[in-house]
Amino acid sequence: MKNYSEIYEQELISNVIPFWMKHSKDEKGGGYFNCLDRTGNVFDTDKFMWLQAREVWTFATLYNEQEARPEWLEMAKHGADFLEKHGRDAEGNWYFSLEQFGKPLVQPYNIFSDCFASMAFAALYKADPQEKYAQIAKGTFQNILKRRQNPKGKYNKAYPGTRDLKNFALPMILSNLSLEMEHLLDKQTVDDLLKAVIHEVMDIFYQQDSGLILENVNLDGSFSDSFDGRLINPGHTIEAMWFMMDLGVRLNDPKLIDRCVEIALRTLEYGWDKEYGGIFYFMDIKGHPVQQLEWDQKLWWVHLEALVCMAKGYALTGNVACKEWFIRLHEYSWKHFRDEEHGEWYAYLNRRGEVLLPLKGGKWKCCFHVPRALFQVSRTLSSIEEENDRSLQRLHNFSFSTEKLKRR
Repeated sequence: MKNYSEIYEQELISNVIPFWMKHSKDEKGGGYFNCLDRTGNVFDTDKFMWLQAREVWTFATLYNEQEARPEWLEMAKHGADFLEKHGRDAEGNWYFSLEQFGKPLVQPYNIFSDCFASMAFAALYKADPQEKYAQIAKGTFQNILKRRQNPKGKYNKAYPGTRDLKNFALPMILSNLSLEMEHLLDKQTVDDLLKAVIHEVMDIFYQQDSGLILENVNLDGSFSDSFDGRLINPGHTIEAMWFMMDLGVRLNDPKLIDRCVEIALRTLEYGWDKEYGGIFYFMDIKGHPVQQLEWDQKLWWVHLEALVCMAKGYALTGNVACKEWFIRLHEYSWKHFRDEEHGEWYAYLNRRGEVLLPLKGGKWKCCFHVPRALFQVSRTLSSIEEENDRSLQRLHNFSFSTEKLKRR
């Protein structure tokens, strides 16, 4: 493979992060502007808590793991100050959205605001170990565990007892969050959580007959033949598989890693648009029409998470199919999503791969999936490239030694 690690690192440092540093910081209201058009102009000032927290996490993590640049830490703390001051209700639950200066707009119905808030403050605590950051992260995490069986609580719209389903998204997020929080939690809590989320992801939502993962199942794990029960989100599955691979590394479990690679490759084959290229957003496991009208759109995060997954799969197992898929995904993503003129990446393409909305940030996109993926791919593939360099050096040394023996 060519030197992809440098390509992805350069894109992260020189193209994507400067876009957010320049355009997203709100000096008046605090926090970040989420809604940015193609050139970085703000087109809406509402602030979404899970996106605010994701940007805090991004800059804190870059400071911790890429380079300790003071401006990155300052950027992370700027967002954290806004979250700490305005983000929660009296019970400690994180709102979904606020207006520019911090007044609540949408109630804390969405547990993912809490998930990303705990991630953000856990990462920030590593960068700047203030006890208040640790307390926010741990307190929020405990709230998540309390709400785990009924994430939306009183905001749940479903009529109880008729078709009670559980959703894949929370165990998927918890598989990643458990490692993000590990430095703040006791070992037993982490070990128990890892065991539980691996079981849910790899056994409950995984369907043995199809080899695919469903978005929703009945409470007992059985199949629900309904719109929600038949739903497949290939991007969610593929993202979850690299989370699971990280857990496989953490637990020294090569069988888990191999199984993740197998599921990810099967999902890519299933979800790839054979006519236009790219990965479908939503699919029905029985091939029926789906209720999501955006089912055939090609989304930025889906393809970026697939790049991460294939990079990790290849690095950890050497599976050539992962390498081949990585190259295919790279060529598609860099051709269709990357904005060479104004920086950052587009979010939404139509089925043919044409830009559907020219925004760079909005209600669902922020400074997270693009920089995280670029960082993960760069770091993952650098290990392969370094090993290749060492192998070449060993070969060179062997050849040099052999030549010296011949001369003798």
